[in-house]
Formats: sequence, C-alpha cells, structure tokens
Amino acid sequence: MQFDIEHDWQGNISTPRARVGERAKTRLLILLCAIWLLVGLIGHEPWKSFESNAISTIKSIIDHGELLTPTAASQSKLSTPPLYYLTAALTSSMFSSILPMHDGARIASGLWMLITLLMIGMTGRELLGRGYGRQTTFVFIGTTGLILSAHMMSAEVAALSASATAFYALALANRRPYRASGLLAAALTVSFLSTGLLPFSIIVISCMLLPIFPTWRTQRFGSVMSIASIVSLLLIGLWLGLAYYNAPHLVTQWWSDSIQSLAQHNHLYFINLMLWYAWPALPLTLWAVWRYRKSLLTDAKFQLSLIYLAVAFVMIGAMADTKDIYALPLLVPLTLLASSSIDSLKRGAANALNWFSLMLFGFVGFFIWLGWNAMMTGSPDKLKERMIFLSGLQQLDFSMIAFAAASAITLVWLFFLFRSQQSNRSTATNWAIGMTFAWTLLMSLWLPMIDSARSYAGVFNGIKTALPNQFSCINSQGLGSAQQDLMHYYTDIKTYPIKTGQPPECDVFLIQDDKHPKKVYLHDQWQQVWQGKRPAERKESFRLFVLNP
Repeated sequence: MQFDIEHDWQGNISTPRARVGERAKTRLLILLCAIWLLVGLIGHEPWKSFESNAISTIKSIIDHGELLTPTAASQSKLSTPPLYYLTAALTSSMFSSILPMHDGARIASGLWMLITLLMIGMTGRELLGRGYGRQTTFVFIGTTGLILSAHMMSAEVAALSASATAFYALALANRRPYRASGLLAAALTVSFLSTGLLPFSIIVISCMLLPIFPTWRTQRFGSVMSIASIVSLLLIGLWLGLAYYNAPHLVTQWWSDSIQSLAQHNHLYFINLMLWYAWPALPLTLWAVWRYRKSLLTDAKFQLSLIYLAVAFVMIGAMADTKDIYALPLLVPLTLLASSSIDSLKRGAANALNWFSLMLFGFVGFFIWLGWNAMMTGSPDKLKERMIFLSGLQQLDFSMIAFAAASAITLVWLFFLFRSQQSNRSTATNWAIGMTFAWTLLMSLWLPMIDSARSYAGVFNGIKTALPNQFSCINSQGLGSAQQDLMHYYTDIKTYPIKTGQPPECDVFLIQDDKHPKKVYLHDQWQQVWQGKRPAERKESFRLFVLNP
C-alpha cells in the first residue's frame, strides 16, 4: 500500500490518502493495451474482403505516386478520400527494409488505434472522474466486435479515431475550449479525409443537436464549434480543390455516390449486430439507462452520449452497407455509458458477468489449445480432420516462439483468474484481459491455419509464375473485385474484365470459376497453362490461358 502525503503551507502533515495499487493498475492498462494493439498486426498475408481493397490502393500510392485520388485495381472511381491510405503507405515505406508491404501498412492501423485508446481513456476521466479512464479503456478493448477490425488495413480504423477524438473534444468543450477546438477540428478533418461523409456527418449533426440542452448553450461551446468548423473546412476544402483539379471526374462521381448512399435502410441489421458486437458494453449500457433514468436528460455526460449514439445509429443505418466494420463509431458512446454504470451494478449481476467472462474465455482458450494439439499430434483425429478441411493446411509446423507466447499468455490469464478479486470494477478488467488472452492465443497458435484459409498468396504467386515472359495484357472473366485487387498486389498486374461469352482481346486470359466450372469456347491457339485454387476453397477456382503465337 502506498500513501500520498500532503503538506499544508505551514509544513504540517495532513491526513494520509490511501491509494491502493494505482501504479500497478496503470501498468496493467499500459501492458494490456500494448499486447492488444501489437498482436495480430503483422505476420499474415492480406485477407480477402477485409484488406484486399486497401492493399491495392496503398500499392498504387507507393508505386505510382497517386496521392490525391488513389484507387484500387478493381475500381474505376474513388471509393474514399486518401488519408488512411497515405498513412499506411508511409508506415509501409518506413518499415520496408524489415517488413513486407502489407505488414508495414498495418502499422498505421496500430497507430490510429493507439490514438483511439488515448481518446477513449481521457474521455472517461473527463466525464466520469479520476480512475474511470482505465475502466473506460478496459470496457472498450473488451468489446467483441472491435478486436478483428482494429487489426486490419481499413480506412474505418482512422474514422474510429476521429469519432473518439470528437467525443473527447465535446466532453472538454466547456472546460478547455481552445484545446477542444483543436481536437474537434482535427476530428472533423480526419473523419472526412478518411471515409467521407458518414463519420463527418455524425460529428456535425451531434454538434448541432447538443445545444437543445441548456447545458450546451454556452458561449464557450459556440466558440469551439466556430473555430473547429473554420479550420476543418479549410483543410477539407484544400483536399477537395486539389483533388478536383487533379481528377475532376473521380471527385464528382465520389460525391454523387456519397449523396446517393443516404438511401440505405439497414437499421435493423445494425440492431441485430449490436447484440453480440457491443458485448459487454451493451448490457452495461442498458443498466446505465435504467439506473440513471432520472438524470439522463439533465446530466451533460448522458446528454452527450445519448445524442452521439442516436445520431450515429441513424446515420450508419442510412448511409452504410451491411458490414460489421461500419458499426465501430457506435462503440464510442456505448463504452462511456457502460463505464458509468459499473460501480452501480448489483453484486449478483457483477459476479454473473465476471463468471461468464471467465467461463467464456476459458472455453475459448481450451478449444484453441485443443485444436493446436490436434494438428500437432493428430488427437483427437476428428477435430484434426475438421481443421484440415477448414484451413486447407495439411500439417502445422511447430514454432517455439508461438508456443512460448501462447504458454506465457495462458499462464498470465490463469494468474489473474485465481488472484483477481470479485468486484464491480473487476468485471471490465476481466473482460479486457480475457479478450486479450483469447486474441493472443488465437494469433499465436492458429495464425498459420487462418492465413491458409484466407490468403490468396499461393494462388496469385502461382499465376505469376505461370505467366509468359512477354505478353500485352490480361483479360479476366468472373474475377471478383477482391481477387482483382489481390492479383494487382501480388503480380503488379491489372486485369481487364470481359463478360461471359465475349472473346478475349488480350493474349492472356484468366477465368475465375464457381463451384461448377463453365465451358469456355476458345480456338486452338489458346492453351491452358495453369489451374488452381486456395487449399481450403470449395467454390472458386482459377484457370489461366495463354494465346500461342
């Protein structure tokens, strides 16, 4: 136990104020966040649908210097502004001597998530008080929907950082207006230049609605809004002007598509998604709404959280496709509401959540170890057969580094399991530790199998090897957009799609087949030189034809 000894102006010692384990808790937070951030960032190929578009766009920036309006190989129009891809290209170039392009690019996601965790923690401390910064961060990194998205190459990771920064800026507006102005200007700029109108509109509409409450109708809040709006519009306008000058058709088409995206009606999808995506923040939020129902509309922290949550839900449902990653901004206000309710949980509810987390992550950890053991020893044989079927990896090589990391994280989790005291605040801590334990264990023991199931490296490296030394271009048929982007990344070649039945105009022809390959009518000068698929793939396969002179 440590004590902070306070002295008055006469030199008399005041009453000691006990602070039990504050340094230990802070060190645990830093260590946990570091492990949570770093594990899974590197060591695997780009995964289809998660990272295919991003890696092709980043390659365009690095290889061709497309800084203002970079696009992926599969796209003829701009999908998002370039900020995230520029930062990913920068980190990829910085680490190019020791990491492949895709691993170096993911370092940018780690940096954006570091900003997000800092903003989340400072928001909790600002709105809820000292000590709640840790709790808010623990709740945030313990959410089930965040862990995968946070470690992928995706512009939505930068947009999440902008949402968290904007939330902290609004929380700070009436106490530190100048600091809040800078943070809000940065958040508005980053949100727009990362993914466009969606996160930007959430922040803007939230700012416009907050003054309906008297707490927010202050001169300081008005000054924060004015300064942040002017600065952010200048920076956003600078990119729009330069991008329009460079490629007016791309900017015009992107803006038109952004406006048309308002026609989405996906609110029910995101309601169903949040039932697991936001766990355990969602049940804690529901308890907070009930527990503080009388002060929800009078307390500034609840006003901010509810306004931001409602606006984010409406705008995401109206503008986003049905993909999990678009729900990330909802986690910011949910985390704050959840953290505010932890101390007021009934003892039975807190114990139930604690034991549920221990049982859940214990089962997950046991299953991961069991699957690894099955691949290494062949027992149980049915489980090994299933894992080979799902991953396509016939044999898993033993890695001492992976085994040591998995053993260490398991021992650490068991240590906290038996040493942790059952309390309200241990609920969030145990979830965060359990989530970090499960993710680290998965990435240590199963990463080769997951990579085998999701990677296209073998396919497109095989195609690259089979290509003739000299050819003019490649036509493709049935090739999906993700496959086009990964083809570009691995072979540095963009294909020219043609419709089924249309004769190829290039001297190389690549076909992506479904479960039942279609018959292709080509004259005798065409020769099939390669055929293949991913090891675990049961639907799609590829055929490569070359026109003989």
